[in-house]
Amino acid sequence: MKLLDVVALTEDLPELGLHRGQVGTIVEEHEPGVFEVEFSDLTGKAYAVETLNASQLITLYHQPIGGKTLLV
Repeated sequence: MKLLDVVALTEDLPELGLHRGQVGTIVEEHEPGVFEVEFSDLTGKAYAVETLNASQLITLYHQPIGGKTLLV
């Protein structure tokens, strides 16, 4: 994971008001595997900024990885 990656939570964090599947953006790397993640609504307004471990996140991809393409 790296700066500006789009990520999703892999677990519920009710104490933070966040739930599995919510999407955020990595805005800082504090140390290897520890990231500051900003969660924003559809208008771009941030509703949470939390420090999370890589084990709590999954990177999301909006295009094929490794050159795979779908031929139709």
